[in-house]
Amino acid sequence: MTIQNNIVTFFTTFFCSNPLSIVKIQGDASSRQYFRILGTQGSFIACYDPVFEASPPGSYTFLILHDLIMRHGISVPDIKTVDGRKGLLLLEDCGNFLLQNIFGSSQEKTLPDRYREIIDLLLRLQSIKGEDTEIPFSIGFDQNKLMFEFDFFIEHALCNYFAPFFDKRSIGALRHEFEAVAEILVKPQHFVLNHRDFHSRNILIHQNRPVIIDFQDARMGLPQYDAVSLIKDSYVKLDPVLAEELKAYHYHALCAHHLCTMSFDEYLYYFDIMAFQRNIKAIGTFAYQTRVKKNSAFEHSIAPTLAYLPDYINARSELSAAGKLLQPLLDGY
Repeated sequence: MTIQNNIVTFFTTFFCSNPLSIVKIQGDASSRQYFRILGTQGSFIACYDPVFEASPPGSYTFLILHDLIMRHGISVPDIKTVDGRKGLLLLEDCGNFLLQNIFGSSQEKTLPDRYREIIDLLLRLQSIKGEDTEIPFSIGFDQNKLMFEFDFFIEHALCNYFAPFFDKRSIGALRHEFEAVAEILVKPQHFVLNHRDFHSRNILIHQNRPVIIDFQDARMGLPQYDAVSLIKDSYVKLDPVLAEELKAYHYHALCAHHLCTMSFDEYLYYFDIMAFQRNIKAIGTFAYQTRVKKNSAFEHSIAPTLAYLPDYINARSELSAAGKLLQPLLDGY
């Protein structure tokens, strides 16, 4: 049976009535597929996730994270029902108005207040604690994870998408610099829980409140990781003055919640190093989607993400060597 046929059966079994319509909607850069279902009871979102289908009972991270986040008062779409054998979830439909959609709209003047509200929500997430033997507290941004993301960039961005602009003989030296960057960022004493993809396309505005989606990859890391995702977003560009204000707002909120022992200068230092790594990771993902998956939806985000890199490279001497090796790419694209 096709996924849509499975969804019809899934929906009908739960509501005892057939759906009126099923429309596929654009998902993220993952294997998950999303569908908007209209029934006599209203509108719902069906998600098919092959990972759920293959997961032993009780081990599917989306459900683990959903329960954890909801218990801490963070708004996420409600789960109506699930069928792990078919990899299906039926979720509350929180609409399709993203944080991204505020930019260029009549609501743009509300952005400063909205972003402060979202950072308050982020602090609630980053305040969650748990046993370090349990997901998501048992996984983090260690050297292996950070280097996996750097290597993904090397393979799919440098050796494929940007191949005309980059001398492959420089890869060894660049990878050595990436290893040094990763080492800087592995500071478990400062780690908090991170959403891991906390940007303007994963925050819905529903009934005038932010609703968080795509949280299943949450893990431990520096608090700057999610702040970078939000403030140095690949999909929207914040006003520079607002961006600086939001860094300070996040820092002081961390301190107020006893989640940070860094000075503000240290916070800004790790913000820049983390932003370099996070944006490099994003470019690797966009290149992979464009060239390997033949999905052009992310290609237009490569240039604005690249445009962030010189600021970090110029600000932090630890990035200067990597910056020189990447310069042909920055000049040529």
